[in-house]
Amino acid sequence: MQAEDMEVPFINNLNDNGDRQRPKGKDVFKDQQKESESSMESPNLEFEYGDTDTLTAELSELYSYTEEPEFALNRDYFEEDFRSHARGRRWIELTVEEQRAYVMRLLDALEVTDRDKRLKVARAILYLAQGVFDECDTEVDVLHWSRHNVFLLYDMGIFTALLELLSMEIDNSQACSSAVRKPAISLADSTELRVLLSIMYLIVETIRVQTEDDRPEWIAAREAFKSELGSPLYNGEPFAMLLFTMVTKFCSMNAPHFPMKKVLLLLWKTILFTLGGFEELQEMKERGRERLNLPPLPEDSIKVVRAMRAASPPASAMELIEQQQQQKRGRRSRRPLVKQDSLDTYNERDPFKNDDARDEEEDPEDADSGIEGEVDPLDRDVIIQPPPPPPPLRPPTERVNFPKGLPWAPKVREKDIEHFLETSRNKFIGFTLGNDTETLVGLPRPIHESVKTLKQHKYVSIAEIQIKREEELQQCPLTLGEEEVEETPAEILYLGMLPNLSQYVIALLKLLLAAAPTSKAKTDSINILADVLPEEMPITVLQSMKLGIDVNRHKEIIVKAISALLLLLLKHFKLNHIYQFEIVSQHLVFANCIPLILKFFNQNIMSYISAKNSICVLDFPHCVVHEMPELTAESLEGGDNNQFCWRNLFSCINLLRILNKLTKWKHSRTMMLVVFKSAPILKRALKVKQAMMQLYVLKLLKIQTKYLGRQWRKSNMKTMSAIYQKVRHRLNDDWAYGNDIDARPWDFQAEECALRESIEKFNSRRYDKNKNGDFTPVDNCLQSVLGQRVELPEDFHYSYEMWLEREVFSQPIQWEGLLQNP
Repeated sequence: MQAEDMEVPFINNLNDNGDRQRPKGKDVFKDQQKESESSMESPNLEFEYGDTDTLTAELSELYSYTEEPEFALNRDYFEEDFRSHARGRRWIELTVEEQRAYVMRLLDALEVTDRDKRLKVARAILYLAQGVFDECDTEVDVLHWSRHNVFLLYDMGIFTALLELLSMEIDNSQACSSAVRKPAISLADSTELRVLLSIMYLIVETIRVQTEDDRPEWIAAREAFKSELGSPLYNGEPFAMLLFTMVTKFCSMNAPHFPMKKVLLLLWKTILFTLGGFEELQEMKERGRERLNLPPLPEDSIKVVRAMRAASPPASAMELIEQQQQQKRGRRSRRPLVKQDSLDTYNERDPFKNDDARDEEEDPEDADSGIEGEVDPLDRDVIIQPPPPPPPLRPPTERVNFPKGLPWAPKVREKDIEHFLETSRNKFIGFTLGNDTETLVGLPRPIHESVKTLKQHKYVSIAEIQIKREEELQQCPLTLGEEEVEETPAEILYLGMLPNLSQYVIALLKLLLAAAPTSKAKTDSINILADVLPEEMPITVLQSMKLGIDVNRHKEIIVKAISALLLLLLKHFKLNHIYQFEIVSQHLVFANCIPLILKFFNQNIMSYISAKNSICVLDFPHCVVHEMPELTAESLEGGDNNQFCWRNLFSCINLLRILNKLTKWKHSRTMMLVVFKSAPILKRALKVKQAMMQLYVLKLLKIQTKYLGRQWRKSNMKTMSAIYQKVRHRLNDDWAYGNDIDARPWDFQAEECALRESIEKFNSRRYDKNKNGDFTPVDNCLQSVLGQRVELPEDFHYSYEMWLEREVFSQPIQWEGLLQNP
């Protein structure tokens, strides 16, 4: 399947400026009023970012609420078979040897040809992996027996057997063709796949999570399983490649019955397990720097972010609307004071701050109208008036705590020092010395001090070393010889993904687009609800409400899995080799990832983060241990009591981190953020009082601040102050003033083409089978050439005479051709 066959996600809800088409008149006021009311007093969110949520939450998200009746089905099939084997005893009463004997019996039964019998056996295995819940009294017991059984199943080789069955189901053309012809696909079309994927997910997720009371044999099994999943043991490719193939097959409409949520969750957890999470990444980064003799990292970024405090969001747009209405009625009353618990820690009262009332909610025409230096009528009102009286002193409990210092150590790149010295030499001496950063002859003393300070904070990244090394290998292929490439799990995965990388990226983004809450349902879009819709559609209001919650939860889980998966791939590939990261980034950018993420955030983000699309009593393992209470419309509307939805906040942070990775140090992509009018969208995301999310929003605002104009900076001083306080400083980065913007023309195509050329050279040198063809020595000796051993097929000697007749005797040889001049 070619990349052209797959439609690139097209962002059609954004207008030419990147803003979503907005309703007119009263609708605007109502929407903004709702948004303002929901965010005026938003509380601090006690959210701790990590690789995943709790184990219980991650297991419960595997199942849709419509799959709930299948828990009893799994139990019934298990007990039906187990009763004949154990004769009145329970599973938890058997010895380990007896349990192993029974699992071996199930393993043998998996190999029968009858499809229905195979499904019953698979359901019995799934019941074991789910923790034989009918024999347990509490959720803790269920998780305990689930863990015990999963290690037992893995030890007996169940995972390999399931893998063969999964491959058979993927290649089942009859199921695919019948699903394509069906007008409506439901849960029943993916039963076998769902059972197999559920068992595999439970095995991967349970073994991946470490606990304090793990037995030594379990620890050994974890390491063995980790290396097995990451190695090319399955048809010469790692297990993740099989799941990527399922994703592309689903998105190309060849297998619309695939249960995509389960596939994506399993793919995410497989990559998280084999490559490692964020803390492992930090350790790998430190080891990599040590290996390259680079100084250690100035700080542990995970710890710094966790220690950060959330800042209060900027004021909402309501004050602006009130002011506009007052002006229309001819009132010239003084602007009301806005609550000053702002993003600006120091709370200075500057008349030019305009109380941040313009919250960037104005129309694009308003934003660009007028000369940049001209004062807005609202601002003029503020300037003419005398300064407001100082606010009353706060009680001691509310006093602002001044930070002892900035959270991040400043960084300077080598090229920043070179640029600084080039500018200084041009100014004071009149000529430059190229890349020389040591010679300071003729420069005044303050420049010496500046260079010394810059060098103290110089940071050399692993990526810079890799780029430099790649340039050397390209220039001197014979002198430097072959590069030794370490067979890391990331390297093996990249090698497997490389031939069809663009298809995988486009497929993931199509799924992300289909699951985004801002997307409108279209007839030609892919149907991601195949594994949530029941066979019979709901007939009562209660059933409809339950299905509605299930569908929204289903979409949220898909967004969570894709955002975490993409972020992991970007971070691991960047550490493995910068050009592996760059090719994935470029495919994402070309597939409209930047406007897609902006479209995702172009909603009431507070509502998304506080969404209650879950029914606690139906979550596994609660639903299989406790008696099911009667569901009512009120209990469904109430949802849970959590302050926020963990998965949605996790998804938002992941998408912001992906956007940061795509745009960092890329001038043309930063300009895309400006062109798509991302500033107002990102500023609205600051209303979420969570430090990590605010940090990544502020980073994205910082890189484009210089292009937004003086008026924007003047109106958003609180945001500028927050950037200064929370984001790392680059010592000679002119981010806040924009004095050098004229010197940098924007040529998206040229920058991306230059990057693509470097990537292709890297891939060709490192992975091309016929590499260095021009430098291969030619053997001119007739005897040695004829003496070379040629690999022939095993059956060649059977057809040797026919081959001789066809290729030699029946071919006329024109000897005179040798006598003619070439």
